Amino acid sequence: MDPQRRAFVPRLSRRGGRLLLAAPFALIVAVTVVDVLVPPDVHLGPFLIAAPAVTASFAGPRMTAFVGAVAVLAQSAVALARTSLTDLNHTYQIVALVLISVIATFFAYLRERDESTVTRLRSIAQAAQSVVLRPLPRRAGPLHIASVYLAAEEEAQMGGDLYAAARTAHGTRLLIGDARGKGLDAISEASLVLGAFRVTARREQELPELVGHLEAGVGSAEETENGPGTGSEPDETADSTEEAFVTALVLDIPDHEPVVRLVNCGHPPPLLLREGRVTALDRGDSSPPLGLSDVLAPDAEVETFPFGVGDVLLLYTDGVIEARDDSRAFYPLEERLTAWAGYDPPALLARLRADLQAYAGGHLGDDAALVAVERLAPER
Repeated sequence: MDPQRRAFVPRLSRRGGRLLLAAPFALIVAVTVVDVLVPPDVHLGPFLIAAPAVTASFAGPRMTAFVGAVAVLAQSAVALARTSLTDLNHTYQIVALVLISVIATFFAYLRERDESTVTRLRSIAQAAQSVVLRPLPRRAGPLHIASVYLAAEEEAQMGGDLYAAARTAHGTRLLIGDARGKGLDAISEASLVLGAFRVTARREQELPELVGHLEAGVGSAEETENGPGTGSEPDETADSTEEAFVTALVLDIPDHEPVVRLVNCGHPPPLLLREGRVTALDRGDSSPPLGLSDVLAPDAEVETFPFGVGDVLLLYTDGVIEARDDSRAFYPLEERLTAWAGYDPPALLARLRADLQAYAGGHLGDDAALVAVERLAPER
């Protein structure tokens, strides 16, 4: 967000707050004036209860108590103008107004306390996100990189989708993945894979060995949850479908060779944008997802594709292609990309993000991660 817009938003918030605060006072004035002018058998005092009740929904306990006190004074002024403070009808109205004001002030205190707790938790979540899901560098050797993370939960900062980048002596390695499920379990699996990638991406010379370390990371999570082997029989009531796994795409992009080497572990294939055309980098043979090596053969096959200057590579998770519109049709990613050929990675992802959210009606059914990579001409 640009600085001018940042300054404009607080001004709008302050202006809106003043307008909200004026509403209960306007109500008090209006009810008081009308109550004095109407015939004696008409009593509008009970309407004053709305003033502190409404204030408690957006203001703090002090302001709520102040509005309640003003409302009580206004009801007292009406009693003096029409009869007296000892009039039984007005006495009941004043007592009821005092009780409602006290209750509204208490609820305003509870709301303010809960909001403070939510604010602290949100700041902790943002700090955790910056540690677990670190922003990708804008430049890595000859590569121009941009990334976007869209959480399905409105208040969530991250979920089970993940991405990372690491520089090696010969190029750049990228990882994008999607941990099974949602919530804390998915985040835990994602953090383990990210940790394994950051530790080993610079050390392993070959992609299959790197994928093996990532596989071991997911396997260690399952051993921690199930406990070390003790020779006891497995729980027959356990649901085998709850096994953890992570789909992943691991790429190696050399600095001085116009290719991209990748290992696809059950993940949607990357899309290559070249000269206005979109091509899926998929030869039909992918390795099993990480964490399923005991179910399927863990053969990590390295595939090589051309990736030259001016080409843009789009990595994504299934939350993108599984987004649906009102007619329940899936998002046509490849078809939409052809309209944005020639955009650099940040502009491409900005267009794609806006179009995806509009297509899904502003709410995605699953987390979505996007990474765009462009190979630039070598610097002299």
